[in-house]
Amino acid sequence: MNEIERSKILPMLALRGLVLFPKMVLHFDVGRKKSALALNESVSREQLIFLTAQKDIEEDDPSADGLYDIGCIASVKQVIKVSEDNIRVIVEGVCRARLIETIRSEPSFVAEVLPVVDKNTRNDELYKKSLLRYTKKIFDGYASLSGKLSPDIIMGVISGDDCGPLADFIASNINIDVFSKQQILTELNPVKRLEMLCAVLESECDILSIEHKIGEKVKERIDENQRDFYLREQLKVISEELGDYDSPQDEAEDYRDKIFALPLSDAVREKLLKETDKLFKMPSGSHEATVVRNYLDTCIELPWGKFSKERTDVGAARKILDREHYSMTKVKERILEIIAVRALDSSVKGQIICLSGPPGVGKTSIARSLAKCMNRKYARISLGGVRDESDIRGHRKTYIGAMPGRIMSAVKTAGTCNPLILLDEIDKLGSDYRGDPSAALLEALDSEQNNAFVDHYLDLPFDLSNVVFVTTANNPENIPAPLYDRMDVIDLSSYTREDKFNIAKRHLIKKQLKANGLTASKCKITDDAVYCLIDHYTREAGVRGLEKKLAAICRKCAMSIADGETAKVTVKADDLVRLLGPHKFKKDDNVGMGEVGTVNGLAWTSVGGEMLPIEAVTMPGTGKITLTGSLGDVMKESATAAISYIRWISDSLKITDLEFYKNSDIHIHAPEGAVPKDGPSAGVTMTTALVSELTGIPVCGDVAMTGEISLRGKVMPIGGLREKSMAAYRAGIKRVIIPAENLPDIDEVDERVKSSVEFIPVKRIDEVLKLALSQDPFKTEAAKQTVVMSDDKGKKTTSSRVPQ
Repeated sequence: MNEIERSKILPMLALRGLVLFPKMVLHFDVGRKKSALALNESVSREQLIFLTAQKDIEEDDPSADGLYDIGCIASVKQVIKVSEDNIRVIVEGVCRARLIETIRSEPSFVAEVLPVVDKNTRNDELYKKSLLRYTKKIFDGYASLSGKLSPDIIMGVISGDDCGPLADFIASNINIDVFSKQQILTELNPVKRLEMLCAVLESECDILSIEHKIGEKVKERIDENQRDFYLREQLKVISEELGDYDSPQDEAEDYRDKIFALPLSDAVREKLLKETDKLFKMPSGSHEATVVRNYLDTCIELPWGKFSKERTDVGAARKILDREHYSMTKVKERILEIIAVRALDSSVKGQIICLSGPPGVGKTSIARSLAKCMNRKYARISLGGVRDESDIRGHRKTYIGAMPGRIMSAVKTAGTCNPLILLDEIDKLGSDYRGDPSAALLEALDSEQNNAFVDHYLDLPFDLSNVVFVTTANNPENIPAPLYDRMDVIDLSSYTREDKFNIAKRHLIKKQLKANGLTASKCKITDDAVYCLIDHYTREAGVRGLEKKLAAICRKCAMSIADGETAKVTVKADDLVRLLGPHKFKKDDNVGMGEVGTVNGLAWTSVGGEMLPIEAVTMPGTGKITLTGSLGDVMKESATAAISYIRWISDSLKITDLEFYKNSDIHIHAPEGAVPKDGPSAGVTMTTALVSELTGIPVCGDVAMTGEISLRGKVMPIGGLREKSMAAYRAGIKRVIIPAENLPDIDEVDERVKSSVEFIPVKRIDEVLKLALSQDPFKTEAAKQTVVMSDDKGKKTTSSRVPQ
């Protein structure tokens, strides 16, 4: 290495992100105090200063170890004070120099530096010329890709004929990192320095080439967007000139902005943007534009990504349910269980709950309370009489008057993606040639499938898995099995007399007083009056009819107060005849009285349990069997089975006329003939009535029964025991005979009913006869007398009559 022999003591300044080369001019700003002091000290050193780059550009106050050893001695040409803390400096590189020793670090750097010169290289002029030419060629490519170099720099490169100075000149004027520049500055061999620069230039050319390709692609896209924007603006101006201010183009742009503002999936957004493009190309006022506009409005109004904050506080939910509903203990517990599960695991998907029970017991209000407990939006869909599958899944938007289905309309009305939707009267769905709506509900009510529910009108997947569906039904047997299988059924039983009384006092009277402009001080309904309403003016499983009667009383009272007849009214039981007319229902006087051939049966109906008395009489005839009372096919078959069983055991019953099925006509009747009756639960009742009639033994009046009979006398299980037992309780029955296989169902019976009614399980019909008849029919002598009679043709007939 050839070095200048004499070292120098010079102030030293650390450059941050800059490298100075010999014979090059550099201007930079000085902000650090230590650097400003070094500049001031350079004045006394013949305007000379040693500049070297710091290794870490983020370090604000580097030490001597944080500086590179090779730097450049520079001559300070100009110092301009820009502000109190900022100085602008122009320097010119003199020569390379090596840092020998740092003499002082504070308040500014002073160092001993040794100027160095380039190394002697081999005398291969041909290689140097080739390297110079190759370097200029690479630099020409770099200059064409960069496009930021001035003509002076290009001319300086072209005129360069020495390896070392050319490498310094190019390195100082191109935009490369500090480390690469420092490596070039440190290399003292001119040929190797130029070779190192060529490698750096090749790398930069590759990078600039890739940047250029990226820039071209971006420019093409920008040009395309600008073209579209330019054409759209032209269309707007043309529309304004023609007077079409409400142009589809403006609407399309507004729709695009709304679509991009929604949290949609890529597929949904792409589908909606295609519709906006269609609208953009359509003439104003066209019918097709109206169809697209309505479709986009419907899709945008859906609550994409909107959720209400769910409440899972079991204690708060219990208070709401107890405040709004009386009794219903099992139903409330089941609802609280649902909320508790969601409190432990919020990822549980929407559930499908079916509230089953007679009308008026509060199924709809329970669903509304459940939505309040869970802090979910509430929407109701009435399914009664729906016969078209398109009502559920919507119509194709190509049809005139097409609209979304009821489910998506309910979601839009609710305004959130996790509402509670009530599907009311799901057992009243119908089907015809237009489709089966219950089948359309299969996907919507399956939490494993409805995360991508597609409505025919929208034709977009929408997530319904966060929706809680609640359905109501009076008769679950009318619900198709696949649909019923998807639902968690909660049974709501009929109300007892005390339940109705408490509901009226706590809720119904207050509601009707407010609805009719009355207050508790102006109108008072006594407890006796409420009981009288329940016993003599309503006969129902729920309280809907009771509420109507209370509303009628409040209207009468409101009229009296408005006419000035009185300032306040107290309604007593004796006043009900005057206000509502005669009693509609009277207590059955036959209950508790034993009669021959009359049995208290129990029946289940869609409005709850009912007493179903069965009457049987025999008369001289030819064995004709008559069944009246609007009996269905199942009950007719039960009557036939009962007669066959009695014929089979007639010897044991000691019936006098063993051929009664030939000599007597049998008539079985169910009163209230206008009401249709059917079901497999009257066989026991019919058998008991016939045995009583044939043996003349009265039936115990305080006994009611239900059950089907087999041909060999086995008592078969039935359904609806809870409702039937409620009917027996209301009628004052003390004992209820039930099939032994229905014994587990007693757990579902109301506690008041179980405490007032004795349930007697039986397995065979002979047990029923011994319990229901006032005497044991298997130990009684013939109680009937056979009377021989002659008809007009002289034929002898027999007749069995009850002894007087």
